[in-house]
Amino acid sequence: MKSYPSISKETRQDLYVYAFDKLDGSNIRAEWNPKKGFYKFGTRTQLIDSNSQFGKAIPLIKEKYESDLLDIFKDHKWESVVCFFEFFGPSSFAGSHKQDEQQTVILFDAAPYKHGLLEPQDFIKYFGHLDTAKLLYEGYVDTNLFDQVKQSTLPDMTFEGVVCKSANDKNTKAPIMFKIKSKAWLNKLKEYCNGDESLFQRLV
Repeated sequence: MKSYPSISKETRQDLYVYAFDKLDGSNIRAEWNPKKGFYKFGTRTQLIDSNSQFGKAIPLIKEKYESDLLDIFKDHKWESVVCFFEFFGPSSFAGSHKQDEQQTVILFDAAPYKHGLLEPQDFIKYFGHLDTAKLLYEGYVDTNLFDQVKQSTLPDMTFEGVVCKSANDKNTKAPIMFKIKSKAWLNKLKEYCNGDESLFQRLV
């Protein structure tokens, strides 16, 4: 099952981007086909089932999205699709969650078979009427956007920051993405890591 690519930390100002709210949770992927529906699930690095640590994400995905996504997949005659969701709750931070809290999932990307990850404008076109990661900005990355994210003043942004997505690279067909994080989130992460620089770099 396709995994979500790593997102660069290097900000680029030469690209026209769509900046989406970066939800602070864990990446959950789910594979769908016409015969089985959503039948395979995983984190970014391993497969999961209902008994796994993140198993509670499985019924959340099915209950919240499967019916609506079925109509979209059929309209486009996609043979198979891997969808990517953020799994999080009120106290989720840097991939850690409280098991006794109520979590939710939000769709933030999709990769139809033989298409790769959808370009951001197509993702918005096909899935924008559903509960997805919010589009907060469209245009070139400028000082104003950068400062707003860093200072947590960008309207509707949650805590962590934004993911900027541009059109897929014409040579590699891979998405061009980078992230900008708020100072408040980075400061909290430093406290969370308590001087462990390797942990900080892994989570940032």
